[in-house]
Amino acid sequence: MSQPIPAPLPDALVLYDDVCRFCAWSVQFIIQRDPSAQIHFAALQSELGRRLCTQAGQDPDDATTFLFLHKGRLLDRSTAALRVASLLTPPWSWLRHLIHLPRPLRDALYALIAKNRYRLLGKNESCLVPSPGIRSRFLD
Repeated sequence: MSQPIPAPLPDALVLYDDVCRFCAWSVQFIIQRDPSAQIHFAALQSELGRRLCTQAGQDPDDATTFLFLHKGRLLDRSTAALRVASLLTPPWSWLRHLIHLPRPLRDALYALIAKNRYRLLGKNESCLVPSPGIRSRFLD
């Protein structure tokens, strides 16, 4: 029997592919540009990540989709990435204005990056191990 989802979940939770080096790099990028530590993280492959995906009708084995749980609403693909960017320090937060572009155009660019993410930086042989200073931002 699976454990219940911890309540309450943080208002800002990134679900990332723990095997993807590009995704791990993205997590580090976000951490460095989120000085208020409002964004938390969970691997898609974790029990929590899988349960959140399933509850939202997403395939937990489809690691090509970037997911962001923001204030109880699960966002995906380019919308998720731009919402995360909006919470970062400038100039990265300015990317939020790209939300006004048509979603099919934004998601096409997102799909191109997602399709080639393993080619860009490869795969991890082991899981991302956060340092003690940021460990509290990672949910299992």
